[in-house]
Amino acid sequence: MSRYIKSRKHAVAPLAALAASLTLPLAHAADAPAPADASTASAAAAPYLPQVKVQGTAQSDYKTDKSASSKLTQPLLETPKTISVIKKEVLREQGAVSLVEALQNTPGITMQLGENGNTSAGDTFQMRGFSASTSTFVDGIRDLGAVTRDVFNIEQIEVVKGPAGADTGRAASAGYINLITKLPQIDNSIDGSVTIGDASRKRASVDVNQKIFDNSAVRLNAVWQDYGVPGRDEVKRKNYGIAPSIAFGLNTPTRFFLYSQHLRQNNRPDGGIPTIGWPGYTAVSSATVTPPQAAALMAAPKIDSKNFYGSVHDYEDVKADMVTAKLEMDIGNQMTVRNISRYGRTYMDRMVTGINAITAVDPADRSTWTIARSRQRVNQTNEILANQTSINTTLSTGGIKHDLSTGVELTYESQDNRSFTAAAAPAANLYNPNPNVDLGGSVRNVAGDTSGSTTTTAIYALDTISVTDALKLTAGLRTEHYKVKFSSVATGALDAGKWVTSWNVAALYKLADNGTVYAAAANSLTPPGGASSTLAATGQNSTAADAQETKNYEVGTKWDVLNKRLNLTAALYRSENDGQVSVDSVTNVATQGGKTRVQGIELAAVGQITNFWQITAGFQTMDAKQLNQRTATAVSDGVRWTPKWSATLWNSYQWNDFTIGGGVRHTAEQKRVITVAAAPSNGLSTLPSFTVVDVMGAYRVNKNLSLQLNVTNLFDKEYMSSLNNGGSRLGLGAPRAVTLMANIGF
Repeated sequence: MSRYIKSRKHAVAPLAALAASLTLPLAHAADAPAPADASTASAAAAPYLPQVKVQGTAQSDYKTDKSASSKLTQPLLETPKTISVIKKEVLREQGAVSLVEALQNTPGITMQLGENGNTSAGDTFQMRGFSASTSTFVDGIRDLGAVTRDVFNIEQIEVVKGPAGADTGRAASAGYINLITKLPQIDNSIDGSVTIGDASRKRASVDVNQKIFDNSAVRLNAVWQDYGVPGRDEVKRKNYGIAPSIAFGLNTPTRFFLYSQHLRQNNRPDGGIPTIGWPGYTAVSSATVTPPQAAALMAAPKIDSKNFYGSVHDYEDVKADMVTAKLEMDIGNQMTVRNISRYGRTYMDRMVTGINAITAVDPADRSTWTIARSRQRVNQTNEILANQTSINTTLSTGGIKHDLSTGVELTYESQDNRSFTAAAAPAANLYNPNPNVDLGGSVRNVAGDTSGSTTTTAIYALDTISVTDALKLTAGLRTEHYKVKFSSVATGALDAGKWVTSWNVAALYKLADNGTVYAAAANSLTPPGGASSTLAATGQNSTAADAQETKNYEVGTKWDVLNKRLNLTAALYRSENDGQVSVDSVTNVATQGGKTRVQGIELAAVGQITNFWQITAGFQTMDAKQLNQRTATAVSDGVRWTPKWSATLWNSYQWNDFTIGGGVRHTAEQKRVITVAAAPSNGLSTLPSFTVVDVMGAYRVNKNLSLQLNVTNLFDKEYMSSLNNGGSRLGLGAPRAVTLMANIGF
């Protein structure tokens, strides 16, 4: 297939001058436009028409050499951290439209279903064995709200693993995910896509960039989609969003960006299906379950995976808005000053039906069996007001070079929950539920309202010291004062606050121009209420509790091979979280002596193997243990939802006007029951391992139009993607699904 060198300018001379330096045959580039200015971000290219930046060597659509974060000043090859960058071209090839789908490219991230009965939903996941649900950032500013994020306005996703308190502050035990927004460029472009597929899937998106003056441009990204969920009756997803932006001073020393994003969702949430009939399911005799009933439950088959146990009147409405202003000034002597301000607000109102205990009314007649239902209404508003001022500079002291990033951050975050009491829901027929039944509404319960806020003032400095051309030392320090205020009828008004300090240190040595080795250590602190703006009278979030501290130690190596087109990385890591509440085995008194330790290896390969073959792959192991973790009745030694290993692979190959691609995702078994010598409980004790294969094919009709076919779960593997903490309900992975996409670009 012809390589498509993305640009809106027709400059044949530069192409001719640089043709010898390109590894592609000249015939493939003869009719292509010239490259865009390398200092600006490229417009989205069709997945099988990867962009080539003319810089002497061809660059991969999968691989990037530099983080978009101003805090990471070095090339990724010389950054002593485990960082995965997922570019928009990869997302388009895979047909990924949500953050959860995008993170399937990264091993070591697992999804969660929530507590018994119901779920908080949204982007709920763990990274390297620790919760990372509140560690999602947009352009370096925390993004709040239990919502499902769309990627229509995302340039790339950066996943930084391991405690990162010096980078982002409190509650970064697992690392963080930074979403990089699409911003105006100096070129004119129009890119769009239309998608149809199974489960009445319909989606359209557009990305328009227009130069308005010599150094100014506007950009508009928009999306609309309406679809069901393959394999699930009654579950619906509908949203639309718009993201306008304007930039002044592009390609000048002073640049100003004003941009916003507005997303609306109208969904019917999924409370999951019962785990009965799945391998490993148990039913225990009790005061309410007779031995014949337990035996009948153990022998029962699975339910129809399409069954919906909620009501067609269930809903999830989301309104998410953010407005951002960013100023960048290059003031000479290799110094850049930035200021970014943002106001964001996310409102979510959800009525969801959950399921739990099964009653075998007549053990011999399954048509009489029922399952209990509970309804939950969540009405939550999250707001954030943030201002960040930073300075990046390069300077020398005593002949030693310093790449310094320092700044001040001011943030106000709040979360308000309005409480509602839902009507009692009647039990549903286990094997034949009726989704059209009206399960009733809800009434206000003012006594259950909660309100919390966190105010943070932080100052940080991150310095990379080039001792020699080969040896670099990194040191980072961040100190911040946080103040949490929380109120509810049950607790009254509570507040907590203190100064906390996070750090990182690392040494990196360049073995060659294309290879490095490093050793690093870092920490992160999670003070009471630091992750949720919620305080309590007792426990981990009590005002008297100490902050939990997570420390990470990592050694690794990074190599750019095959003419620096393919990046290979390997890391050995160990993270330990200290300060968790545990009951002393002698005194039976709760103390903060519990620990969680996760250690393992992570391998990755990203980039081009040949001119027409690209790959992104990852492999990670996790040995997770709880140390000195006790309750009054049990001892825990494992960590929930931490597979011993996981792996991802995606690659594509171009041949004339065709591209074929595919990948595989594997996640090993994940434990739910982690207590030592635990008595059997109802439901499943583990989430079984699963392997899923996806494929795609694309055809270039002409330089402006391409067609793409994606088949997810090619072999129609039935698997569960998530399990609730009680083991009674599961979330199914999607069955085989087909989508057809038309991509248009000018």
